[in-house]
Amino acid sequence: MPLVEVTHAPDVTEAALRTLGSVLPHLVSEAVQCPEEPYDGDLRPGDVDVRFRKRGPLDVGGLDVVIEVRSKWFRSRAVDRQERTDLLQRGVQTATGLRGVGVYLSLPVAAWSQGED
Repeated sequence: MPLVEVTHAPDVTEAALRTLGSVLPHLVSEAVQCPEEPYDGDLRPGDVDVRFRKRGPLDVGGLDVVIEVRSKWFRSRAVDRQERTDLLQRGVQTATGLRGVGVYLSLPVAAWSQGED
């Protein structure tokens, strides 16, 4: 399950953020899919968790949007992580029209457990 943190400039419109929120789960899932965690195109609750945060007055950054993705480390993900990050960044720009977009992919050694609805 990827955890996605989106930090955005105060002047990014709500419409742009809503569009971003609607496309990110799919784009992230495509970017991190691997043999150990394949993506079948059918997102279910708990597959991707996206959180938004407006950059505060003391935060420093020049991009309109920074997307940080944390997804469990697998060797197959790690070998081409730059290509995965580039794919996600281009996908976000294409889907939203936003230009000042940065993507950071972190692959920690981790575990995930989830209860049923």
